[in-house]
Amino acid sequence: MKEVEERIVLTFDVGTQSSRALLINNRGDILGKGQKKHDPPYFSKDADQAEQDALFYYRNICEAAQELKSSAEDGLWDRIEAVSVTTIRDTVICVDENGIPLRPAIIWLDKRKADGAPKFSQVTRMMLKAVGMEETAKMQFQKAHCNWIMQKEPDIWKRTYKYLLLSGFLTFKLTGNMADAAASLVGRLPIDCQSRGWQNKGALTRPVFDVEPDKLCEVKESGELLGKITRQAAEDTGLKVGLPVLASGADKACEILGLGCTSKEKAAIGFGTTATITFNIERYLEPERFIPPYPSVIPGFFNPEIEIFRGYWLISWFKKEFAEKEVEQAKLQGTSAEELLNKRLKEIPAGCDGLLFQPYFTPNVTMPSARGAIIGFSDQHTRIHIYRAIIEGINFALIEGMKLLEKRSGHAFEEIRLAGGGSQSDEICQITADMFGIPVKRTVTHEATGIGSAMAAFVGLGVFQNYQEAQEAMVHLKDTFEPDMGQHQIYYELYQDVFQNIYGKLAPLYAKLHDIYHRD
Repeated sequence: MKEVEERIVLTFDVGTQSSRALLINNRGDILGKGQKKHDPPYFSKDADQAEQDALFYYRNICEAAQELKSSAEDGLWDRIEAVSVTTIRDTVICVDENGIPLRPAIIWLDKRKADGAPKFSQVTRMMLKAVGMEETAKMQFQKAHCNWIMQKEPDIWKRTYKYLLLSGFLTFKLTGNMADAAASLVGRLPIDCQSRGWQNKGALTRPVFDVEPDKLCEVKESGELLGKITRQAAEDTGLKVGLPVLASGADKACEILGLGCTSKEKAAIGFGTTATITFNIERYLEPERFIPPYPSVIPGFFNPEIEIFRGYWLISWFKKEFAEKEVEQAKLQGTSAEELLNKRLKEIPAGCDGLLFQPYFTPNVTMPSARGAIIGFSDQHTRIHIYRAIIEGINFALIEGMKLLEKRSGHAFEEIRLAGGGSQSDEICQITADMFGIPVKRTVTHEATGIGSAMAAFVGLGVFQNYQEAQEAMVHLKDTFEPDMGQHQIYYELYQDVFQNIYGKLAPLYAKLHDIYHRD
């Protein structure tokens, strides 16, 4: 067989905790990495706020690139053919006509709220009320960063030339063009997922995020040219002037590809700060009624996604509140507290001796009053039972999401590909396989997002004809965890008979709590 010529791209992957510059070839090998930790990831002027200096992210990718350049093997840096950018979602920046930020970036963790509700016509309001979405529309309006800025900082909004997502801002800093990838359009913005662009001014739900059309940037398809590295960006990053910057997608959209989930039978689960389950499908499919899917990196495809907003953040919460012993031991042993805790998971049986955890610490758009819950406590339960119950509870919620996706799409998932911090634990991977009852697989690298973004660049360069071809060449499996069907039966009964009934039973109490603590 003829050996394929090696081609190389540079991918910038900007997460919540760090920025990475990755040298990736068309075989899916990571040839080098530069990384800059975000210290701190954000700052808060008020309890609900999460902001960051907008230029902080650009400085970090530049430092990561320079670090990578200095450490790369001889000749590799000069062989870079293109650049791609993938970032966290729903992180926004107001800039003036010169691209200068007018205020700090508001990142996705921010919880501030605008006042009031969207100004719908009477007909639209009646229609939304009839289908039970009036409260959801109001919740989305209040959570939108654009509406808060319009209300609280009207002078900033008036001076805003473009309202950019972080990916669009970094594209501008690298190329001088205010443009973004269609698959990066994830946030509380007037996005039309079906057309993979912006909503028309008269769209039914436009009043929820009523950003003026001239404040929205140009949108390009994955693989298309966003611009070329400017002289200033070349000086800052060490890249060559004129290198093409090609569109890819947001972190989750790229992660799905990097896991090899290009067909609808493969589900991608992300065990990150937010836990997610999603997949690629070649038709517009709402994951929940009236909730749009996200645009896929693959043109014409969509990523219906179910999110558990406080996913593996709950592990950090548990570690802080209950695992002081493991934190101290980890320091002495030169390991992580999570690794020590994960080794103890085998001490606890499937189902945690009847302890069930509902992980809705942060409500989502279809359950605006939800809260978390733990039921089934007895005198035999320990804090390690709680730890395993958290992991199982996140999975139960994801199983609920998977069943909803299967029902709405009319197909069954055959396997799961895992990414995120939790996927690094063999114990968690096996628990996940047992709970879902289908094989769970891991790839050879934890940098699935970077691999997916690089795939878009290689398709854009013509190295691959399509994403299926790119996936076959660049995604390599490392581990498969087969389900223990005896354990699965225990989880099946717990899910069917208990877990899926918890929210319905507690919803009236959640609503009462919401009323008590949200009185005007």
